[in-house]
Amino acid sequence: MYRYKVDKMGCGGCAKSVTRAVHGIEPDARVEVDLGAKLVTVSDAAGPAGSIAQAIAAAGYPAQPLGTTT
Repeated sequence: MYRYKVDKMGCGGCAKSVTRAVHGIEPDARVEVDLGAKLVTVSDAAGPAGSIAQAIAAAGYPAQPLGTTT
């Protein structure tokens, strides 16, 4: 499970864009968005955390990896 801080994310549309970006490279991933905390948690992803952060950033939302959780 990967966690990211996404400071530019502020609305439901942003959350959908971020989720869509993650699913673009990890179709089976589970994405949880906490808009209040500006956090994104990605579970069941096979790829590296960096590629997910790059996909989120490419959607216009720079993402800071916060590491993995169990």
